[in-house]
Amino acid sequence: MPHIGTLNELRVVRETYSGVYLDAGELGEILLPQQYVPTHCRTGDRLTVFLYTDSEDRPIATTQSPLAMAGDFARLKVVAETPVGAFLDWGLPKDLLVPFREQNTPMKKGRAYIVRVYLDERSQRVVASAKLDRFLSDTTTDLHAGQEVELFVCTQTTLGRKVIINRTHWGLLHSSDIFQPLHSGHRLTGFVKTVRADGKIDVCLHKPGYAKVSDISAIILDALEQHGGQIPVTDRSTPESIRQWFGVSKKTYKKALGALYKKKLVTLTDAQVSLNRNSRKQTAVTGP
Repeated sequence: MPHIGTLNELRVVRETYSGVYLDAGELGEILLPQQYVPTHCRTGDRLTVFLYTDSEDRPIATTQSPLAMAGDFARLKVVAETPVGAFLDWGLPKDLLVPFREQNTPMKKGRAYIVRVYLDERSQRVVASAKLDRFLSDTTTDLHAGQEVELFVCTQTTLGRKVIINRTHWGLLHSSDIFQPLHSGHRLTGFVKTVRADGKIDVCLHKPGYAKVSDISAIILDALEQHGGQIPVTDRSTPESIRQWFGVSKKTYKKALGALYKKKLVTLTDAQVSLNRNSRKQTAVTGP
C-alpha cells in the first residue's frame, strides 16, 4: 500500500491539463502536477514519486526528493515562525511544520535544528519533532561490538558527541575516538565499540582492535601509491600530523605501520615511510 511521507512507485491512470493522476490504492487517485510530469509520460507508466499533503491537506505527488522523509532524522533550517509552529525548509514547495508541542524550546527563524520527520496518524500530515527521545532508545540488546552501523551526529557533550545509531538508538562517540571534523547533522558509517553493562552504546569511526589496524594499513599503502611511494608521516610524527593525514590516533597509526613493516611492505626512517614495491607485488600474489 502506498504511504504518505515516503517514496512510492505508482501507475499513471489519467492524463489531464493540470498533470497526471496516479493510482494510490486506498488513498485514491493522486495528482502529480504538470511541472513534475516526465517528458513522454503516458497512461500505464509507473513513476517513483514522493507523497505528502498540499496546503489544503490533500495528498499530492512530486518527483522531487525532500531532504528527509518519514522516519528520517535531519538538520533543517527554520524559514518561518507562525502561530501554529515553526516551518522548516525540507526541499519541497510546501515547508515542513514543527508544531509548538513538538519543540523543546521556541524555534527561531534562520537557525537549524535536528528533527525527526514522521507522519502524524491523526491528521495524515508529514510533520517534524525536535523531541528526539520519543523516537530513540538509550539501550540495546540487538547490537554487538564491531558491528557496522549508520551514524547521525548530534550534540556536543563533555564526553564527546551524541549520535543516533541506525535511526533507532542513542550512542556516544567519545572525544578520544574523534580524529576528523564533525558537525551536527553529519552522516557517516561507524562501528559499535562497546555495549556497556547497562545497555548503553559507545561507537567509534574505525573498526575496533586488529580490524581497525588492518583497515588503516590498507589506507597507508594507498597513500604511498598516490604519493610516489613515500610519505613524510612516520611513527615519530606528531599526533596532529597523523590525524591530518589519516584521521586516526598516533597509537593506531604506529600499530598499522608496525604490521606493514613486519610484512616487509614498507621501510621506515626518521623522516619518511617508503613503499617496498617488490614486496607488495609478492604479497599480492602469495597473500599475507
